[in-house]
Amino acid sequence: MSIKIDMLRCFVAVCDHGGLAGAAEALGRTPSAVSMMLKQFEEHLAAPLFEGARKSRLTPLGQMIHAEAQRELDHFARTVAMIEGHSRAELGFVRLAVTPSVATAVLPSVIRSFMADHPKVRVDLRDMNSASVQHELERERADIGVATLGPMPGFDRRKLFSDGFGIVCRSDHPLAGARGSVGWADIAGFDLIANGLCELIREEAFAPILAASRLSVPNTASLLGFVRAGAGITILPRLAVLEERDGLVFRPLAETSAQRDVHVVSQPLQNLAPAARAFLAALLDAGLPGYLDRRPT
Repeated sequence: MSIKIDMLRCFVAVCDHGGLAGAAEALGRTPSAVSMMLKQFEEHLAAPLFEGARKSRLTPLGQMIHAEAQRELDHFARTVAMIEGHSRAELGFVRLAVTPSVATAVLPSVIRSFMADHPKVRVDLRDMNSASVQHELERERADIGVATLGPMPGFDRRKLFSDGFGIVCRSDHPLAGARGSVGWADIAGFDLIANGLCELIREEAFAPILAASRLSVPNTASLLGFVRAGAGITILPRLAVLEERDGLVFRPLAETSAQRDVHVVSQPLQNLAPAARAFLAALLDAGLPGYLDRRPT
């Protein structure tokens, strides 16, 4: 017979309560059941743990075992608490891979609310382009990705929202004062800084404008830095410049129906850790399409 956790629990309870009656009450057992468990423990050790029948004084072996048993029970309690915490999404961590515009304009409020509800869960967020988000998901270095992504075999994909395109320029640029939307003819004479999302716009009138671009910058933060420095204009979804600030202006495009569809992608729900499942539910419940419909125009 091996030593069981119940043996240690009964033994420590008798030590702490000075006898069988107090231990039995603390453990919710009868004194005879506690006595039987102690007897089995001593028979396994082939040595007594207490001096005398009253169980009020430990033998030298009992003193040593009491210290070890208490440490083991404390460790067991911590382990159980951690396991239960993970299962209830009270503990754990969530790894997010998202595009920069989503990271800055959409997720802060979602993460703030989630962390308030799950104060012991850690969130690791990394922003990158959509291709890198897919790369991180496929290599299992991210639990949830939010980006413009096509179908990925073995993953769950849900459309989160759609975002229309427009031009982004400095506030002192000639196009900044345009009323309403601008057309392809309006931007044809200006230097265009291309980016990866330009590939989503397939209108014939845009093709020569894109072909004439001499600068391509894939990173959104760097791209906006070049626009801010006066290196040219660019084309981005509305969310990338949700508020007109830092000297930049967004003007919607009038002659394109192209839009960026943003998806949330993850492993199938049953494969996600509880904390990641909880975050995914919070993200999907956040009502983002309605939020985006209220954005400035």
